[in-house]
Amino acid sequence: MDQNQFFGARQSIRLDVLAERTGSVLSKPDSGDRMVESVSPIYRAGPYDICYILSRSNIDQLRTCRAAAVFCSPDLKKHIPAELPALVSDAPQLAFARAAAQLYPAAMRPQAALNRQAGISPQAVVDDTAVIEKSVQIEPFAVIGARAVIGAGSRVLCGAVVGADVKIGRNVTLGAHVSVSNALIGNNVIIHTGARIGQDGFGYAPGPTGMVKLPQVGRVIIQDDVEIGANTTIDRGAMDDTVIGEGTKIDNLVQIGHNVQIGRHCGIVSQSGVAGSTRIGDGVMIGGQTGINGHIEIGSGAQIAGKSGVLNSVPAGDRIGGNPARPIRDYLKEVAEIARQSAKSGDKKGE
Repeated sequence: MDQNQFFGARQSIRLDVLAERTGSVLSKPDSGDRMVESVSPIYRAGPYDICYILSRSNIDQLRTCRAAAVFCSPDLKKHIPAELPALVSDAPQLAFARAAAQLYPAAMRPQAALNRQAGISPQAVVDDTAVIEKSVQIEPFAVIGARAVIGAGSRVLCGAVVGADVKIGRNVTLGAHVSVSNALIGNNVIIHTGARIGQDGFGYAPGPTGMVKLPQVGRVIIQDDVEIGANTTIDRGAMDDTVIGEGTKIDNLVQIGHNVQIGRHCGIVSQSGVAGSTRIGDGVMIGGQTGINGHIEIGSGAQIAGKSGVLNSVPAGDRIGGNPARPIRDYLKEVAEIARQSAKSGDKKGE
C-alpha cells in the first residue's frame, strides 16, 4: 500500500544508516546497502519495507515476510528466518517509531492544506498588534488576535483561531480549526485539528433562581513537547491555571477540566475525562474511556486501565482498574470470578 500520495516524496534510507540512527544492531551487516522506503505490518511487508515484532504471537507471519528488515528484541532474534535481516533493539517498538519518523517526516504533524512556504496568507486575519516571528506560516482564514505572539517556525493552519494575548512558542503546529484562548504554549507543541484550548470551565453556583455562572479567570499552560489530539478540549482554570506538563501526550476526544494539573510525560487515551482541580503526577498512563473524579490526586507512575471510574486518590505507582477503580489484581480476579459463575449458571440451565 503506497501512502506517499498523502505524506510526500519517498524518503529512501540505507538499512545500515537506519540501524545507526535508531541505535539498533543489524544482524546481517552485508545487507546494510539495502534501501528502505516504507513501513508495513509483518504480513504484507515487501523488500523496501521495515516492520517490527513484539511477541511470539506473530512468529508464524515471519515465514512469508519479505521485508528489508524486522525490528525485534534480543530474545526474539532466534525466531527471525536466516534470510531476513533483523534490527535488534532492547526497545524494538521505540526503534521502529524512530525509523518511521525518518521515512515519513511529513506524517509527524498536521499537514497544511496548501503547498506554500512560510508567510502570512492574504486571506488570514492578523491583528496589527500581534507579534509574528520569522518563518511562521499562517494559512488562509486563520485569525490571530490582538497582542498574540507566535514563535519562529510555528504553523497556524486553515481556520485556526489564536485569541488575544495568547503566547505560542517556537516550532508549534496548530491544526485546522483549532482554537486557543487564555493560554501560554511552549515549544515543539502539536495541537491537532479541532482541539479547543482555554475555553470556560464548567463552574456554576446554585442560586434561588437556578445556576449562577462563576467567571473562569485562570489560564492554560502547555509546556514543551506536548501533543494534543483532535477535538480534545482543555478548559482554562477558574482561578488557578490548568497545566499540561512537558512531553505529555493526549489522545483525541479527551476532556480536561479547569484547574487540572498534569505532570510530565503522561499518556491519556481517547474519550477519557478528568474533572476539575485534579492533580496528576509524572509518567501516569490513563486508558481510554476512563473517568477521573475532581479534587483528587493521581500519584506519579500510576497506571489506570481503560473504562475505569476513579473516585479517590491513587498512590504513586499503583495499577488500578474497574468501576469503581481498585487494585488491578482485585479487579481482574472479580472479572474472572463473574465469568466463572456465569459459566456455571449456563451449565445448570443446559442440564
